[in-house]
Amino acid sequence: MNGRIQTYMTIIGKVSISEDGMGNINGVYLPNSNLPFGECTDCSVLTEATRQIDEYLTGKRMTFDLPLKMEGTDFRKKVWDELCKIPYGEVATYSDIAKRIGRPNAYRAVGNACNSNPIPLIVPCHRVVASGGIGGYGGGLSLKKKLMTIEGIDICST
Repeated sequence: MNGRIQTYMTIIGKVSISEDGMGNINGVYLPNSNLPFGECTDCSVLTEATRQIDEYLTGKRMTFDLPLKMEGTDFRKKVWDELCKIPYGEVATYSDIAKRIGRPNAYRAVGNACNSNPIPLIVPCHRVVASGGIGGYGGGLSLKKKLMTIEGIDICST
């Protein structure tokens, strides 16, 4: 990696954020991930990302305003773009996302794209649920439930 990484403690545990060396966020690593470790001083985009994530986790921010660079297939990029359109405090199903990107039968592939999301929290894959319940989450179900609770999503009705 040519960029920098900042690791810090949040209310959900240690989170690392990476940037690509050009000022774009290209990774968020949740507490139960294989966290890269790095300290960064004087890196304005990482400082701003940590501020915005902290604001989100404490219920003070509903959207993110950060430069992002996401590497993936065209299909995955379409899914990730669609995830960013799910409003704070709302959910969509894997099937909903598949229909929105014009691939109505690709709901399993949507799930795989959510699982490979390199920038969770900022690209809100935790807002995607299964038709019959909460579904999975790369950060673990307890973290998904916590994030949904922060946003006021009734996890009993999903």
